[in-house]
Amino acid sequence: MPEAAQGAGPARDPFGARLGRAMDEHGPLCVGIDPHPGLLDDWGLPPTAEGVRSFTLTVLEAAAGHAAAIKPQVALYEPYGAAGFAVLEELFDAARGAGLLTVADAKRGDIGSTMEAYAAAWLGEGSPLAADAVTLSPYLGFESLRPALDLAARTGRGTFVLALTSNPEGPSVQHVGGTASVARGVCEAAAAENTRRLGDAPALPREGLGPCGLVVGATVGDAPGRLGVDLAAVRGPLLAPGYGAQGARAEELPGVFGVAAGQVLAASSRAILREGPGVPALREAVRRSAEELAAALG
Repeated sequence: MPEAAQGAGPARDPFGARLGRAMDEHGPLCVGIDPHPGLLDDWGLPPTAEGVRSFTLTVLEAAAGHAAAIKPQVALYEPYGAAGFAVLEELFDAARGAGLLTVADAKRGDIGSTMEAYAAAWLGEGSPLAADAVTLSPYLGFESLRPALDLAARTGRGTFVLALTSNPEGPSVQHVGGTASVARGVCEAAAAENTRRLGDAPALPREGLGPCGLVVGATVGDAPGRLGVDLAAVRGPLLAPGYGAQGARAEELPGVFGVAAGQVLAASSRAILREGPGVPALREAVRRSAEELAAALG
């Protein structure tokens, strides 16, 4: 792989610090960019790479300056081949120019040199696909993610590791073991990773968050408590899909996340995207959601 994609590159503040500032300034909202064919049709756009490009850059324009981050769903760009990846490259470059943090929702997970290549693609300096953070799957073992965890720390980027997801199939794997569950093991491994990077000093919410975050669905209800998962001890950001169209309301999130509520970055896609294709209506939906989350989560 290209040597430049592995290097530390230019100095930047750690991802946790940058995300914490963005959440404080704009509210704890991550806008999902999900160019589903049905949404493209609703917006009057063709199911082509150019239609996806128009969709993507419109959402970026609406979110810039009003949300903490954006999260493109990588799978929805892949059907367009090289042209779809070119749209992602353009998005990441434009977001950097707009001062908007990016989370590549790629859910990568593998072993050895393959994981090194995924890490270089989504987190490495010099890669046109490098985002501020990437989602990762730990189900080949948490330590199989080591190339991405280490590269993120070196480049001032972050990771979000799947822990307690909002899909109905998730508990069949993640809840296995009860209070010694798979999910609890992932959370404890993430906590240890952040302690490795931050030391033992306790950190206040959004101040000194570590680079290793978790994906914890906004719709998981009392699962963290039932499984004995201490989300606050992770000391990293908690990406929470499920807010909005999937049913979770802002006022319910403190009950799910408890004392870790200040670490939550809530993700919303369809509830905002269905307000398109006009930028003003999209921007108003972004602002309304960000304000609602800030009031609920602090």
